[in-house]
Amino acid sequence: MSATDPGRDPAGTAGIDELLKRVRSGYVRIEAEEAYEAARSGDAVLVDIRYAALRERDGLIPGALVVERNELEWRLDPRGSHRLPEATSHDARVVVVCDEGYASSLAAESLHRLGLYRATDLVGGFQAWRVAGLPVVPAPE
Repeated sequence: MSATDPGRDPAGTAGIDELLKRVRSGYVRIEAEEAYEAARSGDAVLVDIRYAALRERDGLIPGALVVERNELEWRLDPRGSHRLPEATSHDARVVVVCDEGYASSLAAESLHRLGLYRATDLVGGFQAWRVAGLPVVPAPE
């Protein structure tokens, strides 16, 4: 973008809506009920990437790992020296949860780049989980 033509996009770039569309075409997203059943059966691990203020305001999904977005790749890379104990395999089915299902799409795509090919995200994020009446617990104080 030049100072003389602020409406023109640099070559090869996309706006956020196009980027989300492109990213989401690379995997199948998951709805709240399916995510709940997958986590309950042990087929998936839910990873909450919302920042602390949202978790404090709205609560937590019981059993979900809390990993802030800026640490996600370091904590879930099975080859990483800073990985969580749950990050043992590239075969893990990870469901990333953000507040409304936007940041989680970009996060899931990033996990794909690390080889976590089953990574996906929750359509509608935590808000969809809550609207579906699925379990939520208060965040610890």
